Order: sequence, then C-alpha cells, then structure tokens
Amino acid sequence: MSAASHAGIPTGVHVLLEHDGCILLMRRAGTGFFDGQWSLPGGHVEDGESLCAAACRELAEEVGIVLVHDALEMLGVIHRKSDTNRIDFFLRASHWSGEPYIAEPDKCDALAWHARSALPEPTVAYVRTALAQHASPWIIELGW
Repeated sequence: MSAASHAGIPTGVHVLLEHDGCILLMRRAGTGFFDGQWSLPGGHVEDGESLCAAACRELAEEVGIVLVHDALEMLGVIHRKSDTNRIDFFLRASHWSGEPYIAEPDKCDALAWHARSALPEPTVAYVRTALAQHASPWIIELGW
C-alpha cells in the first residue's frame, strides 16, 4: 500500500487540568461516544492540525478556557484497539485563562473537579488507565 493510499489512525488529545489537588472531568452526553461516562476534556486532532493546536482548540470549544502551547506538557500515549486502531495523547496544562464551564451542552451534561484517587463511575476505561500512571512520559498499548 502506498503512503498516499494508507489510511491514517484516528488521533485524540486529552488534557489534564489540575486545581487544588483535583482534576477536571466532564461527563459525555449526546455524542454516541462513551455517553454517560466521565472523561478528560479533549477530542480529535483534525487534518493539518498539530497536537498542541488541537488541545488548545478542543479546550476552548468544550470548556471555554484559553490554553497556550507553552503551557502544555506531554504525559503519555495510549495506542489502543477499539472500534478502530486509535492513538490518544495525554497532556497536562500548567496554566490557563478563564474558568471552565460546559461550553457544549449538547456534548457534555456535567463538569466537576475530582481527586485522582476518587474518580467517578463510570470513567472511560482508557482514561482511567492513563490517570493511574505516575511517571511520565509513558506509553501503553491496550486491546491488542
């Protein structure tokens, strides 16, 4: 298969925001993708978009905050077999502007700060796996 005809791997980016010892999680709703489950803010990297640009765009769209590339630190990567072959990057934001709020109520029905040691049920399984990691950077393969 030539490079021109090779299908790309869907790529996601998830951003960890920490405040007073807790992390921001959102409960997905209305998308058909893990609805009713808690996850980190983030989304798909679009064609022609860098990982950091996608993280900044997604957090503005989903939780109404402003990130800058320099505020992002790589935590790790999960390469997983799900409905398709997927890769998810996990980043931490050291700072941001604005107060998080539900900016897309058609895609999220709750937003809350949770201690890492007390994640709500249900939390998306691969996100729970990522949040259990302590030393960075890390790489995990799931579902193979």
